[in-house]
Amino acid sequence: MMENMMEKIVSLAKRRGFIFPGSEIYGGLANSWDYGPLGVELKNNVKKLWWERFVHRRDDILGIDSSIIMNPKVWEASGHLKEFKDKLAECKNCKKRFKASDTRNDTCPACGHKSGFNMEVKDFNLMFQTHLGPVLDKKALVYLRPETAQAMFVDFKAILDSASVKIPFGIAQVGKAFRNEITPGNFIFRTREFEQMEIEYFIREKEWQKYFDYWQEEILKWIESVGINKKRVHLVEVKERERAHYSKRSVDFEYEFPFGQAELYGLAYRGDFDLKNHEKYSGTSLKYRDPDTGEEFLPHVIEPTWGVDRSVLAILLDSYEEESKGKEKRTVLRLLPQLAPYKAAVFPLLANKDKLIKLARKVYEDLRGNFFVAWDDRGNIGKRYFAQDEIGTPFCLTVDFESLENDEVTVRDRDSMGQERIKIEKLESFLHDKVYSKGR
Repeated sequence: MMENMMEKIVSLAKRRGFIFPGSEIYGGLANSWDYGPLGVELKNNVKKLWWERFVHRRDDILGIDSSIIMNPKVWEASGHLKEFKDKLAECKNCKKRFKASDTRNDTCPACGHKSGFNMEVKDFNLMFQTHLGPVLDKKALVYLRPETAQAMFVDFKAILDSASVKIPFGIAQVGKAFRNEITPGNFIFRTREFEQMEIEYFIREKEWQKYFDYWQEEILKWIESVGINKKRVHLVEVKERERAHYSKRSVDFEYEFPFGQAELYGLAYRGDFDLKNHEKYSGTSLKYRDPDTGEEFLPHVIEPTWGVDRSVLAILLDSYEEESKGKEKRTVLRLLPQLAPYKAAVFPLLANKDKLIKLARKVYEDLRGNFFVAWDDRGNIGKRYFAQDEIGTPFCLTVDFESLENDEVTVRDRDSMGQERIKIEKLESFLHDKVYSKGR
């Protein structure tokens, strides 16, 4: 099943409004993807859960939302202008280009031509260039950020000056980043425009191992909390020659995707590389002053990084299931209720009975003040159940003729397909308990 799992996920994503090919009516654009009505809800729920967990529920992490375009000196100081490169391999036979790491045994992935002399390897900087203002000259050259991290270092002094923080503490950000990938692919796994959830956690140098281990465990706890199968996640120590230029130690959290094991999240010990370089290039002191001892020093940094889009992909893969019960077959997304686009769907048993419609609409309107719920009155009830199963809706609420007499609705559970009768007045507390009180 894993062999064609990506095809099934891509098909479901488009059919049900999770993710569409970008610019599709014009033939698409280089593996760009648009999140549809359900996909944007799932993606936002992932980000919201992350923000609540790592910012709102902690007193040692503050959030920011920085500009995508920064002063180009930022990227000079950070080393990205010089170091942020991939090896580009160009086949002299078919002229197509690839990341050199994607070629095997000097064989072109496109035409199959062999022999090393047919592959010309060049350095390729991954940053997107653009121009600020109307004049297209070198003075106006700027870059779309290739990571969200640098603003957290550049804003370090502003945060020290404006907030009451004490080491250890972190700065968090969720936002877009851009990398001019040579070979994007595998659906939303590798794209040129993507979102990151990152924390820069500032510490004393002598405590780096302690906090590296701590954040490793926090990432593993997050993985479990969003329903990603831990058995498919492997911690891989990144060799020194393969680490980013700023990293003293890196661990990749690799997931068993259908196309192979690849990075899902990352954890890096950046030392004081960033603050030291920004202090040097800007001429501004970025030292932290201990309020108790008066000691001044450049903090070191532990950086846990989560990919938003890769999170969505792993969650979809681990939630997807096909079931057969007798003659019935169904596809179900067993999304955690906190992540599901709709928390419930409200059905009138029949769409042509005014009293049923009126009561069902009242249930729907009352609930959607606190929950994102769906309305569905199309076709027979069985088909409606299965349609909601396929998009991951955890509960379906059916208003029937008995509801008119006893103010109860039938609540069907997505996973077990079990049903129970619940008073309409208790639906809000029922959903709140099922959606928000469990698994947090």
